[in-house]
Amino acid sequence: MSTGCTLSGGRRLTLASTVVGRLRCGVLELDRVHVDQGRGAALETLETAARQRERYAGLAPAAIEPLAAARTLYKAFGMDPSRHRPSSEALLRRVLKGKDLYRINSAVDCCNLASLTFLLPVGMYDLDRVQGDVEVRVGAEGDSYAGIRKGPVNVGGRLALYDDEGPFGSPTSDSDRTSVQLETTRVLAVIFAPDRYPEEKMAENLALFAALFGRHCGAEVAGRRCLGWRMEA
Repeated sequence: MSTGCTLSGGRRLTLASTVVGRLRCGVLELDRVHVDQGRGAALETLETAARQRERYAGLAPAAIEPLAAARTLYKAFGMDPSRHRPSSEALLRRVLKGKDLYRINSAVDCCNLASLTFLLPVGMYDLDRVQGDVEVRVGAEGDSYAGIRKGPVNVGGRLALYDDEGPFGSPTSDSDRTSVQLETTRVLAVIFAPDRYPEEKMAENLALFAALFGRHCGAEVAGRRCLGWRMEA
């Protein structure tokens, strides 16, 4: 089973034994990213939001089949997706209420658009603000980080990403410490999915994410990997 990959500069991203068998993820490293206030991805998001609103109008989240994967992932880690919503479900719920998504910059717009399209949670980080190797694991009791525009995000007993300085991301909310800013030039993205999620679908999700960043942020793919699937002999 593939449980790790090498990032630029020799750093490693690995799945801890506490998550193997419950998590599959797509890892994408982007270089030469140009983050600005351009509205291209935001306008594309409006079109996607209109399609999703028409497709799922009147349905409760539990009845929307593409949301089932994220909900299954949360339940696999003992989390109630109705209380701690996957970021993808939070985006769709906002859209179904007729609200626009928050605009921060072109990179955030691209990430939101991708997540709204394939309805899996995505963690997106400034790779130059991530310290050392990265491990995806279950957080220790009391672990938390400062969220983006919010207070502490508790990851004790929950799925989270850690670097040398501690936790910095999860399928629910990213940290302020590693958030993507206008000066960001390298991005690490992790798409979270449950066990049994098809590898070919994850490959399509990674391709979509990369294409959006290429189109709206001029980014180049520096690395792409699916983790958690059995390697062919």
